[in-house]
Amino acid sequence: DKPPAGQDIDIADAVAKVLGVKLERQDASFETILPALGSGKYDFGTGNFGVTTERLKTIDFVTYINDGQGFAVRTGNTTLTTQVSDLTQLCGLTIGTGAGTTFEKTLTAQKGVCAAAGKKPYEVKVFSETGAVTTALQQGRIDVVMSTINGLRHQAAQPAAQTAFLGEYHRLDVGFAFKKGSPLAPALQAAVNELIKNGTYARILQKWGTTASAIDTSQINPAEHA
Repeated sequence: DKPPAGQDIDIADAVAKVLGVKLERQDASFETILPALGSGKYDFGTGNFGVTTERLKTIDFVTYINDGQGFAVRTGNTTLTTQVSDLTQLCGLTIGTGAGTTFEKTLTAQKGVCAAAGKKPYEVKVFSETGAVTTALQQGRIDVVMSTINGLRHQAAQPAAQTAFLGEYHRLDVGFAFKKGSPLAPALQAAVNELIKNGTYARILQKWGTTASAIDTSQINPAEHA
């Protein structure tokens, strides 16, 4: 029953302040946001959207942080105890992740790695709500979560969450999402760069413990990280 809070919320609000406009924020399931941009339902989307080659075909991005993919387990779970650097480490496990995310796509695309290694395949369970993923992990219905680096790291720092962060797997630029050709994109890029210049950006990242993910300048549609 509390209003939304977080790094993305603070950056979006600060951008709106620079532009002299008021945001009308609408909550939506992650997988529904990008398709709705094309119809004009939303002017832009937030929610830690990673910039990928596939998404760039239909979406314009204005970057504001460098985040990416990581893993977490329930505190005390000894199934995985080291950083996940290879998906074969997940063979035989049940992985929870968000619907429509880069995590779901990565896990689905690489599902054959376990068979190729002569191991039992991993199972992917997809959830529409982030809270549902965490609940499933805490209840032992999944073994590991794949989600955002900064989100998992922040969550693991909260004792009540009872999760342990297993490190970074793959970095991605993250940006505000727009329909192709939106005239708003250059305006938001200029606003993000103003926040970087005047120090507001650094203060927001320091507040949320994400300084290591800071960018030097906002870009429109950078190429996906290798």
